[in-house]
Amino acid sequence: MNRALSIATVNATRLARDRVGLFFLFVLPIVLILLLGVSFGGGFEPTLGVVSTGSGPLASELVDALAYEDVIEIDRLDGAKQLIDAVERGGVDAGIVVPAGYDRQLRSGERTEIEFIEPAGTTTAAIRTTVEAIVVDQAARVRAARFASERGAGDFGEAIQTAGLVQDQSPGIEVVVMEEGESTFEGLGQFDLGAASQLVLFMFVNSLAATVALIQTRRLGVSRRMLSTPTSARTIVAGEALGRFVVAMGQGVFIIFAASLLFGVDWGDPLAASALVMAFALVSTGAAMFFGAVLSNEQQAGALTPLSLGLAALGGCMVPLEVFSPTMQTIAHITPHAWAVEGFTEIIRTNAGLAEIALQLVVLLGFAVILLAIASGRLRKSITS
Repeated sequence: MNRALSIATVNATRLARDRVGLFFLFVLPIVLILLLGVSFGGGFEPTLGVVSTGSGPLASELVDALAYEDVIEIDRLDGAKQLIDAVERGGVDAGIVVPAGYDRQLRSGERTEIEFIEPAGTTTAAIRTTVEAIVVDQAARVRAARFASERGAGDFGEAIQTAGLVQDQSPGIEVVVMEEGESTFEGLGQFDLGAASQLVLFMFVNSLAATVALIQTRRLGVSRRMLSTPTSARTIVAGEALGRFVVAMGQGVFIIFAASLLFGVDWGDPLAASALVMAFALVSTGAAMFFGAVLSNEQQAGALTPLSLGLAALGGCMVPLEVFSPTMQTIAHITPHAWAVEGFTEIIRTNAGLAEIALQLVVLLGFAVILLAIASGRLRKSITS
């Protein structure tokens, strides 16, 4: 056991001397948690750019009605070209151009059009629906006012004011939206989802990065030379695995404490969170040992970074699993990442305990056992043959 601990200590010391490795272990995850929380963790309110120059009082009324809506934010711009540039560059999510003479055209009964501009290949259904509803509402009052003024019930200005009062007092149709079940994101803090996903992503990515050290140990014959000492192959394998497990656990614990202190992330039940971190650290260790045992050189290990990032994306570390289609959610669960992210989401969202995440823990431990068993067999064979 002492010899296994010595091997693990050597591996940890080697990592501590690698400043680039330390950056990826402790600095980059925290930076990404911050960026994800600031960019996507808060509420999202789409922005509608509005161009309305020389359009008259009715256009101002239309814009004020849009600004009154809670679901969108209004950004007033000076011209159509500026609006198009803002839409193309993402400064606003969509935009409308109210034509000059809008007020005059409505009063005279002429056909008028409001131009709606949105980015190509995207959907802005929520913004468009809001704009259409406000426009239809105003059009109804304009038609009523024009009808009344044409029949001698006063001029257009008086008639549209009366139409507005009547419309406000008349009973309308109310649409009540009800949500069944509990929202997946309800109760989550600004940084919670980003912290959980980055924890899973970096524990696995950095564990696979440590594969290179194991390949070098095999290729340079260090493991074989250790066999010439009173050190068994089983002890060597245990030391290599323990070193990687300690590093993975250290990173996981660091991210949990740093995210809690810096961003106020509530990780839920401490026992459940600790068990999940430990289970995924074992999975990450097993994956690192597996590839370290089967790959022949450092060049082959270079392909592990895109592989680990691909598995993380598929497993919900970059996009929440809830936005996947049912088929893709099923496919995602071939990765250990999906089970880990699912477990952390349950802990953070509902303060789930060990019993509630038992399935995720069992599956992750299954991944770990299989990977460690295969890796141990291959590594013992490679250093003893």
